[in-house]
Amino acid sequence: MITATPRPSATPAHLRDASLVDPLRVRRAGPGDAAALVALSEPFVRAGALRRRPFDVYAARAADFLVAEEPGGLLHGCLALRVHPDAEPGAAAAGVLYNFCVARQRQGSGLGARLLGAALTGARAQSLAALFTATTGSGRLFLRHGFAPVPQGLAPRAWARTLDPRRGARVLARAL
Repeated sequence: MITATPRPSATPAHLRDASLVDPLRVRRAGPGDAAALVALSEPFVRAGALRRRPFDVYAARAADFLVAEEPGGLLHGCLALRVHPDAEPGAAAAGVLYNFCVARQRQGSGLGARLLGAALTGARAQSLAALFTATTGSGRLFLRHGFAPVPQGLAPRAWARTLDPRRGARVLARAL
């Protein structure tokens, strides 16, 4: 007897849109999300991809974060956007993206692109001139979304001073 494993039927094109089949919703975080942000970030901290931040920082800066949440409340991703006003009067402010995490089981699902897209939309709504980020990884997702490597000196000074040169992070930027 020969047995065959049934093949899944092809997904119709109208159902391939992630927003139609993905139950996760992207929303702004609140102070009550601080513990979940810490938990989501911890594997990335252990791997050396993120700097450790205390719970108090997550609670105080919760409004910086966009989170991807399943209907039951579990967070599967986060990305923070912090605005850095320019020191020169009349100049446009820049934003910094930080603490970008997508849970291991959701990596490769397009969730990172959804979070980054939502952050770009938010940055445009705030009339930011540019976005910066630092990455110790490949930065492929950022590069696919129009970011490019730039000298650290072009980034907001207050943020650039916090970068640890021992981590070897590359600074990427995108004009808006």
